[in-house]
Amino acid sequence: MSAPRDGDIHALHAAIDVDARRLHVLHAARLQCKRGCAACCVDELSVSAVEAAEIRRHHAALLANAAPHAVGACAFLDDAGACRIYAERPYVCRTQGLPLRWLDGEDGDEEALVELRDICPLNEPGEPIELLPADACWTLGPIEERLAQLQQASGLPPERISLRSLFAPSVPANAISPFRIGTSDIV
Repeated sequence: MSAPRDGDIHALHAAIDVDARRLHVLHAARLQCKRGCAACCVDELSVSAVEAAEIRRHHAALLANAAPHAVGACAFLDDAGACRIYAERPYVCRTQGLPLRWLDGEDGDEEALVELRDICPLNEPGEPIELLPADACWTLGPIEERLAQLQQASGLPPERISLRSLFAPSVPANAISPFRIGTSDIV
């Protein structure tokens, strides 16, 4: 198994940032997203193994020594609601809040495809997203395909990894240490 080269994931994240920035400028009047807004930053977020490896590589000390944010919000939020891994944040976080569009339907049946759209409820006021031109939305699919290619080239398992699971497990203060045996530890 080889770790992904920095340039591969960095190049992909840079490309995502360029297009996401275009959409942020286009929708500046409606987007409520800003530092400290964590409405989209929920516990259920997961990333590909290649993105998890990137976070581990750049934030080993944080993962080993810091506590994750309280359950319910993203583990990487600080007490003020800001992202502690912002520069290496995964793809899903780079596009949060933007108007999204994707095609859904039966595999291989072009006629059964339906376009679906969504946006963070905080960013909903404004022109209905159903009326936006396709290029005014973030299209799901192409980046996921590129991430899958990076994933396959990396040799890492094709799995999704919970962001919270990247943190080192904490040991409860009252746990019995395997390095200290005393009469108070015998049950």
